Amino acid sequence: MGTPACSEAGELRRWRPPYPLDLLATTGPLRRGPADPTNRLDAAGAFWRAVRTPAGPGTLRLTRSADGSVEARAWGTGAPWLLDGVPDLCGSADDPSSFVAHHDVLADAHRRAPGLRLTRTGLVFEQLVPAILEQKVTGKEAFLSWRQLASRFGDPAPGPCPPWLRVGPSARRIREIQDWEWHRAGIDGARRHAIRAAAVVAPRLEEAAGMPPPDAVERLCLVRGIGPWTAAEVVQRTLGAADVVSVGDYHLPSVVGWALTGEKLDDDGMLGVLAPYAGHRQRAVRLILTSGLGPPRRGPRATVRSYRAF
Repeated sequence: MGTPACSEAGELRRWRPPYPLDLLATTGPLRRGPADPTNRLDAAGAFWRAVRTPAGPGTLRLTRSADGSVEARAWGTGAPWLLDGVPDLCGSADDPSSFVAHHDVLADAHRRAPGLRLTRTGLVFEQLVPAILEQKVTGKEAFLSWRQLASRFGDPAPGPCPPWLRVGPSARRIREIQDWEWHRAGIDGARRHAIRAAAVVAPRLEEAAGMPPPDAVERLCLVRGIGPWTAAEVVQRTLGAADVVSVGDYHLPSVVGWALTGEKLDDDGMLGVLAPYAGHRQRAVRLILTSGLGPPRRGPRATVRSYRAF
């Protein structure tokens, strides 16, 4: 990415992607709701990311310049690591060249989203905790719980950044959280135990970032409380895995089925209709989700439960 320019405002690098890039769509899966305190867009459209890297905590701010380059500014001891990882975060390791659309709706979605790439963070635990929180609850519930955990038990993001930006809690801090604090954040026992179990073996789980996607999924699933759905959600973001599908999702089979067949499907049906996209099944799913394809919402929405009152 070139030589970093150091100043009181942090380290600055500019990188020009050799392909069309939709920065916000590509980094979209990293944002757990619009008020995520660890990955968020500001009012000016800049993408802020605070994370615990192998070199220490760091803050990253990404914007697009008028010439099409990505301007990356970073702070903290993790700044060099974050800046080195900007191309991967922007999908440089992703190769959509062999993707072939076998459905007209996907051909149209692919044509309309030439800048959509699959992001790759290279970090496991920071993706694992919010993924576990999303098990068997509504997105609104999970986002709220993650926001409370990160805000209460994370650390202030390094550098002159927005006051709401936080580095998510470390594995050590997770292990120290008392039961009543989990309850206060609306996190039930099953998800609490899974997060704690993952925190105990966090260094071993982090090794999955250097594995092929199937091996990474297998490593994560060794932890009690982490199943194929959770592992897939993590590996998609950590490795930019183009073929790992989130089997077991409550809504996804219906969305994919409706988009590609006009009917709601179950997991087996979804995998069947995605079979022609082997090697790019998750890319096909991302195109469907980004394009807003799916069944109309006519039924009642799932109730947002509150464990705080129990």
